[in-house]
Amino acid sequence: MEPIDDTLIDLPEPLRALAARGVRHRYRKGTLLISEGDVGDTIYIVLDGRVKAFSADERGHEIVYGVYGRADYFGEMSLDGGPRSASVETLEPTVCVTITRRTLREHIAAHPEFAFELISRVIRRARLATRSARGMALLGVYGRLVQRLDDLAEPQPDGTRAIVGKLTHADIASQIGCSREMVSKLMKDLTTGGHIATQRGLITIRRALPSGW
Repeated sequence: MEPIDDTLIDLPEPLRALAARGVRHRYRKGTLLISEGDVGDTIYIVLDGRVKAFSADERGHEIVYGVYGRADYFGEMSLDGGPRSASVETLEPTVCVTITRRTLREHIAAHPEFAFELISRVIRRARLATRSARGMALLGVYGRLVQRLDDLAEPQPDGTRAIVGKLTHADIASQIGCSREMVSKLMKDLTTGGHIATQRGLITIRRALPSGW
């Protein structure tokens, strides 16, 4: 562990000031940072790399709630003293800053506006969880795939939308609750139809995805 120098962190405010209060850690790929059900009072801010939040059963079947990268933070759901609601594992070598609940309280006392940022983040994730649960219950596999691609895609200068960052068919399958083979088939069909294109791991949505397939 080493003290962090906020002048070296390329983070937007208000995370920059909070990160300066924490401690930097480097983790190898496949490191389990948080175990579901454990009690903890630490949040993590990602400086580099990617992590996934997930649940798994005794047979190893997973459902992925989200993948987080630079400038994202996670672990805030346990700040009420309750158990962790999901496990978190690194997908690649990752650098994080850890912040204890006590440090966070001190930061909020000094920067009250950060409380609204924290509340907004919790609300956004609760909405995404509700939408995901509704999709699992009411939508077929194709509908869930379209919903997930739309959620992840970001506007590009050329008018298309693209999913920035590595996203494999296995990643998508674990996020929408189906097999990798099914995702591969649907993605191939969408590519053949000219709706999406994949190059060097970047998924580009060229035109609106059909509501049904």
